[in-house]
Amino acid sequence: MTLAQRRSASPKLDNNFISRLQKQFPNIIPPIIAIAIFLVIWQLFSWTPGATLPGPVKVIQDTWVLILYPFYDKGGIDKGLFWQIWASLQRVAIGYSLAAVVGIALGIVIGINKTMSKALDPLFQLLRTVPPLAWVPISLAALRQNEPAALFVIFITAIWPILINTAVGVKEIPQDYNNVAKVLQLSKKDYFLNILIPAALPYIFTGLRIAIGLAWLAIIAAEIVMSGIVGIGFFIWDAYQNNYISEIILALVYIGAVGLLLDKLMAWIQNLILPTEQK
Repeated sequence: MTLAQRRSASPKLDNNFISRLQKQFPNIIPPIIAIAIFLVIWQLFSWTPGATLPGPVKVIQDTWVLILYPFYDKGGIDKGLFWQIWASLQRVAIGYSLAAVVGIALGIVIGINKTMSKALDPLFQLLRTVPPLAWVPISLAALRQNEPAALFVIFITAIWPILINTAVGVKEIPQDYNNVAKVLQLSKKDYFLNILIPAALPYIFTGLRIAIGLAWLAIIAAEIVMSGIVGIGFFIWDAYQNNYISEIILALVYIGAVGLLLDKLMAWIQNLILPTEQK
């Protein structure tokens, strides 16, 4: 491409970028306005007499070093926020993956077998209502170590939406699909791969998206209680013990942002795998 051609193409690229940005304005402007109003109200409340929580300006002033240097590592638990979140994400990835494998497998079995469903449903309904923090002392008593106990808390918290949604998805397979499978005399393998899994996938992904949020919540709760392990939950607890309220607020912002990104990641994977007409 000659220099003249590049110059003629440049305005077109700029115009395309501007037109795309203008199309996104209706989606970008309202959240920005809402966040700005929230920050202004928060700042005003922090100026009221007797207010104990710092405002956004004070939070930024107090945590400026943490914001600028998230990658510092002085050994032990004295690490930047990036490493704290990274440690928590690693635990979530392990516990969540185990919950996905076990939950989908059990959900399929329960969805297919009515006897198993009737036998296990009361037990599952009982266990799924137990809060994540209630599992912490049990896991510590049984496993004796913080790391395995934290993974178990993530697993036991995340498995229920995956299991239940998978079972519902299998039960909701249209009878016509099953009739076609009988007419074609499909083997169990072909039925599983070509009918059961595709039909249940929307339900499975619903469970997976719910579970990823619960897993992220669970690791925060577990790390707050389990002392001495690197993670964003313990970072919050340590900041609370030292009365560093601004650091707690900054950590909460990071937690919310990571939780949002995890949900968007699952939504992207769902859009990648599921055809549009199935969702």
